[in-house]
Amino acid sequence: MTGGATRLLREREEHGATFLDLFLDLVFVFALFRLSRGLLEHLNWSGAFQTLLLLLAVWRVWSGTSQVSDRFDPRRPAIQLLIIGCMFGSMVLAAAVPEAFGAHGLLFAGAYVAVQIGRSLVLMIITRGDERQPTEMRLLFWYGVSAVPWLTGAVVQGWPRGVLWSLALAVDWTVPRLGWPTPRMGRASAAEFAISGEFLAERQRQFFIIALGELILVTGLAFTSDGFEANRSAAAAVAFATTALLWRIYIYRAGEVLGTAVAAAPDPLRAAVAAISAHPVMVAGIVAIAVGDELVIDHPFGHPPPAWAAVILGGPALFLAGRAIFEYTVFGRVSRDRVAGILVLAAISPATIFLPPLLVAAAAAIVLAGIAVTDAARARGRPPEPPSPPG
Repeated sequence: MTGGATRLLREREEHGATFLDLFLDLVFVFALFRLSRGLLEHLNWSGAFQTLLLLLAVWRVWSGTSQVSDRFDPRRPAIQLLIIGCMFGSMVLAAAVPEAFGAHGLLFAGAYVAVQIGRSLVLMIITRGDERQPTEMRLLFWYGVSAVPWLTGAVVQGWPRGVLWSLALAVDWTVPRLGWPTPRMGRASAAEFAISGEFLAERQRQFFIIALGELILVTGLAFTSDGFEANRSAAAAVAFATTALLWRIYIYRAGEVLGTAVAAAPDPLRAAVAAISAHPVMVAGIVAIAVGDELVIDHPFGHPPPAWAAVILGGPALFLAGRAIFEYTVFGRVSRDRVAGILVLAAISPATIFLPPLLVAAAAAIVLAGIAVTDAARARGRPPEPPSPPG
């Protein structure tokens, strides 16, 4: 190892997130808020597809940047400057989100590529002559590959942009599962991408809390925008209760033992990738719930159009689907109440054409409350279930 690179590496026994990690997360509260704005402004199937693509891109930027603190010492000025630079690029990316499929496509794609390639390039230079440099070379190569459809898609209009950006995201999300196979280097070994399970778990929990923070932000802004009438107050109360239930369902019990599960898995890297992949599904549900909460608070009564019911009920269902994937990653099985909750939400959806938005949101909250109560009842008087990730 070179002396300069060694000084920048993080000691493996140091697992916890730092203030720099929390500072980084502030930008992504803004990013999730912009995603919910974009979905609210384009509340149709096309808008939902576009929002999902943008969320996956935002997640890749956050995930790649947050992992820097696991491998390098965030107390070093060089690493601090790198992460702060990534924060600025992420802020630009977030600002472009609502019109990413319109006039700001090049700004969004350019910011994404600049953060991903720029971060990897700096780290490759920092690790020159160090055994960790091949890792950065792999990342730089594949971010360079995906940059082609990202930037090409940014200069075309209409459906070709969606196709090209989908291809770019397919590269960015599939390659890690394949072991970052790189010409002349082959696949990466598990040791090369060794991940601290505790650090991974802490950062995933923190991003989930960011998503809930965005949900509270949207609820608060909607509630204070046009008076405190009783019907709007009731809608805000339902929205807040939903947020609290999402937290309770997430943290019990898979959210508490994710780090132990990754460490105990036969293939820790595979388990880590699976856990990381489950979280965007849950966060996508929260973005949809945020849109639904705003609509319910602004229009608690009346007859909602189908698109409103889709976010009010579909958001919780999407969250439960992601939570089921997450649970399987940690315990190798899925609780029946998660599946039952999704089925109940689907079953009551036809009735939403006769119900006001406030009652639809209340019904979704009751389903989530039932799951939270079932979790608590199942755990009462029993020892905590140990993680048992699938082989």
